[in-house]
Amino acid sequence: MDATFDITNRCPYTVWAAASPGGGRRLDQGQTWNINVNPGTIQARIWGRTNCNFDANGQGKCDTGDCGRLECQGYGSPPNTLAEFALNQPNNLDYVVSKISSLKSFNYMFSSVNQFQNCPKFK
Repeated sequence: MDATFDITNRCPYTVWAAASPGGGRRLDQGQTWNINVNPGTIQARIWGRTNCNFDANGQGKCDTGDCGRLECQGYGSPPNTLAEFALNQPNNLDYVVSKISSLKSFNYMFSSVNQFQNCPKFK
């Protein structure tokens, strides 16, 4: 059975969400992006990107978390705050958002539950 991740922008500014697998989306304040992930998925990530610009073909660049495209096909480059997960591992266990980490820095306040109702802006 697929797992569904709901990514919601609770920030007062645009967030460029990304996932591997999953791609990427522009999320304005209050918008949600639903990602369906297949069983057995390993080394998966969800992260935020900042100050992105893309052309009509989805090619472009972000200041943080960049993967070169609107719909990422791999991991984003640091700095980026990310969540990692693996599904249906040994003993049929899911390691969902098993860690939230910052690579070389962080670019967003990130929560795996609805802890942060407001999103401070970091530079």
